[in-house]
Amino acid sequence: MNLETINEKEFFPGVFGRFIHGEKLSWAFWRVEKGAEVPLHHHVHEQMMHVVSGEFQFELDGKSTICKAGDIVVIPSNVPHFGKALTDCQLMDVFTPARDEYR
Repeated sequence: MNLETINEKEFFPGVFGRFIHGEKLSWAFWRVEKGAEVPLHHHVHEQMMHVVSGEFQFELDGKSTICKAGDIVVIPSNVPHFGKALTDCQLMDVFTPARDEYR
């Protein structure tokens, strides 16, 4: 498998993703355009986010921070979170259990 062969899908305006799914986890590769937002939401999935490049404003459970390349955030199950790209960004997320709705 090669990441470039996976079709990119726009999940929110300016937020494009490619997903790889295992039996119990999903791995997401995001391309986020400057100014694009991921609306406040929560889900049953535990999530880990890694900022590959760019600056991403991230709010977790009401606390906001600016994440930069190399930063990692652990997002517990059902905790509200929101994000906004301050620059063009590349992010990676891992979700468990798998995000079956994105297969």
